[in-house]
Amino acid sequence: MNPRVQSVHPTQDYLLEIVFSNNEKKYFDVKPYLNFGLFSELKDLNLFKTAKAELGTVAWQNGLDICPDTLYLESRKAD
Repeated sequence: MNPRVQSVHPTQDYLLEIVFSNNEKKYFDVKPYLNFGLFSELKDLNLFKTAKAELGTVAWQNGLDICPDTLYLESRKAD
């Protein structure tokens, strides 16, 4: 099982700065998802910025979330 989201900070550029349960800090780029289904709602930067860590993943005010494994595997390590 991959580490789960411990904390998240959404940026102005549709990046999520995530700290995982193994204390690893990574960045997940949401931009590639913004043209697909419900993820298009996140183009609203005010909604995007409501991202919060919830039950080991990232969730938004509108009920949308992303698989925690996707977040871990598809994110890049912080420098």
